[in-house]
Amino acid sequence: MSSDDKLIDFSAERDKRIHEQNDKRLAEMRKAFEQALPLGKAKKSTKKKPKKR
Repeated sequence: MSSDDKLIDFSAERDKRIHEQNDKRLAEMRKAFEQALPLGKAKKSTKKKPKKR
């Protein structure tokens, strides 16, 4: 049947949409956290002191 080619799986489309919304929300939260608590770049070098014997 030609009408079978045009069928849409609404549950799959809904899952995609929900996933995209969650990704968008997660990206917004990450951006907000980066602005509030910026991560320092790897400028600090941890030099280990030699162990005393």
